[in-house]
Amino acid sequence: MGPPVLEQPSNSSESAATRPQPTKRFGGGEESSAPADHRVGIYEQDKLAQYAPPPPHPSGVRGNPGPVGLLAFGMTTLMLMFIETGWTATSDGPFKPTVIAYAMFYGGLAQFIAGILELIKGSTFAGTAFMSYGAFWMGWFMLEYFLTINPILSNSLTGKTLWLALWGVLTSGFFVVTLRKCYGLMYVFSSLAITFFMLAGGVYSHSTTKAAGYVGFSCGSAAIYTALAMLYQDELGIVLPFISPVNFI
Repeated sequence: MGPPVLEQPSNSSESAATRPQPTKRFGGGEESSAPADHRVGIYEQDKLAQYAPPPPHPSGVRGNPGPVGLLAFGMTTLMLMFIETGWTATSDGPFKPTVIAYAMFYGGLAQFIAGILELIKGSTFAGTAFMSYGAFWMGWFMLEYFLTINPILSNSLTGKTLWLALWGVLTSGFFVVTLRKCYGLMYVFSSLAITFFMLAGGVYSHSTTKAAGYVGFSCGSAAIYTALAMLYQDELGIVLPFISPVNFI
């Protein structure tokens, strides 16, 4: 007879003596029996998580302020162009007080607030444009109000020409940015720049002012169209022409 063969214990019946036991740490507690390199990896992960940058916070603006700003601009522009084109006859009463009122609250205040919301959302161009033209309309309101209550005051023809031309230059600068936006915005800013320059020339020529009224009317109409197209895209998923992104520069 040979030596007795000892039966090998199965994994399920492994004795407690052969299992890895946790080691005692100084000061109490038990140290993990995991491999040392695994413990170091967990420690490094915890350390990296401690110094990781926080997740980005939401902008706080859940809707799209763009349509509001464009509608405020476009609607008020159309109202003013009704006067510049001569469509509102003085025989049935003056229309300018209506434009002055809307210039303050719709074209001015509403558009300015839309610009603030665009900046909060992170859109530098839209915020800059809306706040600039919103301030323009509020300034135009104050100017017309003072001229109404005190007709003796009057603008210098040269100063008015330079003022309108300056806004034409600023609008031309904005137009460059629209070359990476869409056709709708490209037309709004290009036609607006032309309108400003024509109004500057119209200080000395009534016919030029009337022609500027027609160009400005097309500008305001394009702004309203672009605003509604953005609204339909956001709310209905309908993509209308001329609002697809472009990239000319």
